[in-house]
Formats: sequence, C-alpha cells, structure tokens
Amino acid sequence: MEARRDVFQAIADPTRRAIIGMIAKEPVNVNTIAEQFEVSRQAISLHLKILSECGLLNIRQQGRERLCEAKLEKLNEVHEWVEQYHKLWKGRLNALKQFVEQEELQAQNSYK
Repeated sequence: MEARRDVFQAIADPTRRAIIGMIAKEPVNVNTIAEQFEVSRQAISLHLKILSECGLLNIRQQGRERLCEAKLEKLNEVHEWVEQYHKLWKGRLNALKQFVEQEELQAQNSYK
C-alpha cells in the first residue's frame, strides 16, 4: 500500500520545515542539506523524498550534484486553511475588544 502524501504531512516535521527554509531562496545541493543535520544521510534522503512526493521540491541532476529546488506553490493550501481560522479568531478578538472597551466606558461613566 502506497502512502498518500500531502503538504500538511510535509510541514508536520521540523526537519522538513528546516529543509524547506534552506531551499526557499535558491537550489541547494543534497550534500549541503545533509551536512546541516545531525541525522543520517538516509534519514535526510527520506525527508527529501517526502517533500518531493508532496510537491514541495524538485530534485534535479546538475553534473555530479543533485540540487533541491523549492516548489512552494503547494504551501498555498496551508495558507488558505490557516487563513480561515485567522479570520475567525480575528473577528472574535475584535468583538472581545469592543466589548471590553464598552465595559470600560460604562464603568468610567458610572464613576462620574
């Protein structure tokens, strides 16, 4: 049975998030990525495979090197999912702020 991968699984792991951060600005050699972590090369290869299967990176051969390039468009799925809760909580917090301000105003008026 093949594991189904999605962008949420990709960002669930701190090592994969760190790899995304490394390759976000420019392509990075696989060896350079592996040197940044205190885990085996095999573990890094698995993380890179997961990121590739999730559509967040592309590994291409350039001469003798394998370069990892970011494909961050899939992170829009995460942004859209988070944004709905951001809007929800922003609305709730604004309502709470208005309530507190009204209570403070009423309290000030009752002391006069």
